[in-house]
Amino acid sequence: MLKIAHRGAKAYEPENTLQAFQKALDLNSDGIELDVHLSADGYIIVIHDETIDRTTNGKGEVNTFTLAELKSFLIDGKYQIPTLIEVFDLVDKKCMINIELKGLGTAPKVVNLIEEYISKKDWNYNQFIISSFDWNMLEETSNLNPNIPIGVLTEENLDTALAFAEKIKAKAINPDFNLLNAENVQKMQQKGFLVLPWTVNTKEDIQKAKSYNVNGIISDNPDKI
Repeated sequence: MLKIAHRGAKAYEPENTLQAFQKALDLNSDGIELDVHLSADGYIIVIHDETIDRTTNGKGEVNTFTLAELKSFLIDGKYQIPTLIEVFDLVDKKCMINIELKGLGTAPKVVNLIEEYISKKDWNYNQFIISSFDWNMLEETSNLNPNIPIGVLTEENLDTALAFAEKIKAKAINPDFNLLNAENVQKMQQKGFLVLPWTVNTKEDIQKAKSYNVNGIISDNPDKI
């Protein structure tokens, strides 16, 4: 069962920072999950929200700042917002990376970066999953490069997600944990999909997810899986 660290090991270090991703590696996570937006000058920025308000000492929308401006804001008074390149270089093939597309225009940039790391740095496609709640972005990703594994995020209807996953030949379905039971997990797996629920944090929920035989668990505390 894959242990995937949600926004890095978010229970131990500030989310979506290089420190959180390093902590995930230190805890022997099989994968990390992160979120991306674009800066005003087109860099892929690792941050969850559309604004920097919640996680940094600044205020404003991510895509209105240049990379240099974003780097001037601090998380917990000491950490910088990372770029996706910085995360790739930190991970250096030590675990899988689940990239959740958040911001508009992220799909082609992320596809290009993955292709660059595969062609120039000897990475391979199974070290990546691209996921999103915006299924148009997933379709765009699949059209740009059908070799990149896709994870269909859903917090609503599993049947709709399953139908879409079949349509674009996704690798995984990443559902809200609360949608799952043993029967529907088996149904998705029988159709050939990995089932990677989020965000499963409590001991009870982790045990429940394991009892459903999911393929992996996305958690703030991957060491508890």
